Amino acid sequence: MRVVLWAAILVIGYRGVTAIVLNETPASSKSTAATSAPSAPSAPAFPVTLGEAFALQFGQVYLNFSPAGATQRAQELAAFIPANVAAVDPQFGWNGAGTSRLQSEQVAGIDVGSAQAAVVTLLTMVNGRLMELGVPLYANGGALVVSAEPALFPAPPAASAPATQVASSDPAAQSELSSQLPAFFQAYASGDQATLKRYLAPGVSLGGLGGAVRFGSIASIAVPRGGATRDITVTVNWVLPGQVRAGTPELATSYDMSVIDLQSGRWYVREIRAATQPMGTQ
Repeated sequence: MRVVLWAAILVIGYRGVTAIVLNETPASSKSTAATSAPSAPSAPAFPVTLGEAFALQFGQVYLNFSPAGATQRAQELAAFIPANVAAVDPQFGWNGAGTSRLQSEQVAGIDVGSAQAAVVTLLTMVNGRLMELGVPLYANGGALVVSAEPALFPAPPAASAPATQVASSDPAAQSELSSQLPAFFQAYASGDQATLKRYLAPGVSLGGLGGAVRFGSIASIAVPRGGATRDITVTVNWVLPGQVRAGTPELATSYDMSVIDLQSGRWYVREIRAATQPMGTQ
């Protein structure tokens, strides 16, 4: 038994030394090549970006119609609908009476059913009314077609803004800012960087409106109590230049602003952005 045991130990040691010297590796039960089967090519997905663009172009034609432009409309629709449908219904559902005018449209979403089918939803303004249009599409080999007549849906309902608690105001700071901010907004409207820089906090860079509007007045300003840095809300009446009509055309817009007091009552602007406070809480 001792002879057998020592013989086994010598054989194991010999095999180990041989493997190290010859850099041998144990044979696996299955080769890597055998276990790593080539992956199947992925199926083409629905062309979302192209489909949305296609639906927008279709909406431009579909939602604009009048008897005077019926012939041109039919010709343009032929680029979007199946040829057999265009042959029997060139106006694609319109009976030839009345008029419709598309004023604006945007992609509101897309519901992809498969690699070949999807419905693009357009948010549109037609004849002064907001509505949605569902456009069914079929895709195959890079080609697209409107596969069925579109569907009209109501526009998203208007949401009710949440009620928020009004912070206590700081009359002293509000008075200071009410006298200082008009000069800032005048410079902001003109876009004059040399003038605008005088009202900005150190290190802040801000582009102006380049004369697109003129400053009219500050309609309201909300300044909560706090330290040297405050987040305030300002409503500005902008004057629309270059319009000859009775009265002065104005547009009210609201801003959230971060301001800092650097000189005992002299406030400087750190940031200006769109207001997020619900109306009636400012």
